[in-house]
Amino acid sequence: MIGGLVAFADRLERRPGLLGVAKLANVALAMAWGFVVTFVFVRLLPLDEFRAFLLLIAFANFTVSAELGLTSIIYSRLRRDRVAGEGAFRSEEIVAIFWLMTALILVGAALILAGILAGLIPTRHPALFLAFYGVSALNLIAVLARRALAALDHNLWWEVLDFLRRVSGIALLFASLGGLPILDSVLLQLGLALLLLGLALRTVHHSLAMTPGHWRAVKRGAGHVRAHYLADFGRTGALTLFDVAAYNAPYFTIAAATHDPRPLLLFDFAFKISRALSAIIRALVETMLPGLTRAYFAGAPADFRAGLRRGALLVLGVTVAAGLGVMTLGRPLADLLFDGHIVLQQIEIVMIALLLLGLGLICLSVYLQNGLGRFGALVAPSFAFLVGSLATMPLAAWAYQTSGWPLSLTFIGLYAAVHLVLGCLHGRMLAQLGRERRS
Repeated sequence: MIGGLVAFADRLERRPGLLGVAKLANVALAMAWGFVVTFVFVRLLPLDEFRAFLLLIAFANFTVSAELGLTSIIYSRLRRDRVAGEGAFRSEEIVAIFWLMTALILVGAALILAGILAGLIPTRHPALFLAFYGVSALNLIAVLARRALAALDHNLWWEVLDFLRRVSGIALLFASLGGLPILDSVLLQLGLALLLLGLALRTVHHSLAMTPGHWRAVKRGAGHVRAHYLADFGRTGALTLFDVAAYNAPYFTIAAATHDPRPLLLFDFAFKISRALSAIIRALVETMLPGLTRAYFAGAPADFRAGLRRGALLVLGVTVAAGLGVMTLGRPLADLLFDGHIVLQQIEIVMIALLLLGLGLICLSVYLQNGLGRFGALVAPSFAFLVGSLATMPLAAWAYQTSGWPLSLTFIGLYAAVHLVLGCLHGRMLAQLGRERRS
């Protein structure tokens, strides 16, 4: 039965635009889930414990990114093998990465438990924190499944499974506001996520004609990873560490600089909006990536340039629309999201809209070049982004202490400037990439 559903999804995937609609639907659900998490937990937890919960989310984000770009290498190798018959991809490579990710999730859970027991993570709900970490950290396995299925042209099947996972998660979160204990809600989300990810990996298993023995061949898989991944692993590892730290570091630098919750809530709002936009852009790029990778690896420069041009125009349009949406709806959305704990100033909303303009170009460049295996080209701008992100809050605090500048506004203004500068740099890289394919 599952095989028939997969085949049906593969047939539907050939219809123009359907995959894009499915990806955008899941992007909307992913955005909704992130906002619903805040909407629910800010109402169920005291504000001081909700502050600790935000740091838990940041730690979960670090855990999800601890794969250090290995899934990007898997996609590039498996896709090249699928399209051009190059690279000698072996199924055991996925097995080795799967068990590595499982170990990372367990280590993260152990660290959180140790932090709770030591009093470093103040909470009266340790089981809830651990269960929610599990739900969030499973996205690490979801990234592996999504990229493996995408390389095998099972994109739409993944979107169906992801749709079920996200809809059930949102429904269960809202159920906690209606009387379902929040711990039960999170545990049910965890169980459903494990079931649906199991179905995704089952499809990978059958598509690659794997046997149960493959999943025990960790040593052999690790050997293939050492032989074929080390050349790119240093670059993808650096990229992942830089990007994760750049996007999440303000949670920690703000917490270290001030006990005032306003800058942290402002950043959390900007973070959620930026993650929502980046998810939309990722969906758009992934919809175009099968054609772009096919043109790139098969040596069709005209097709590649045309696809890149269409993609850039589409991303620009989405980014401008997102900025206008934030300027129109940002204040009431933040008021609703944070239950009135923060009122945004209009100038702060403008800064967030400018931030999104830079972010659009950054995301298009990063997602496209990762899909093409151009990891080395991204290292320098990613490091620059990390430096700028780390420096933003200390500079804002210094300006506040020495000149009396508003702390929250100064922070978000500097953070927007970092995005704009890096956006210009990535725009230049995309232009050069298009010219390179002419030769």
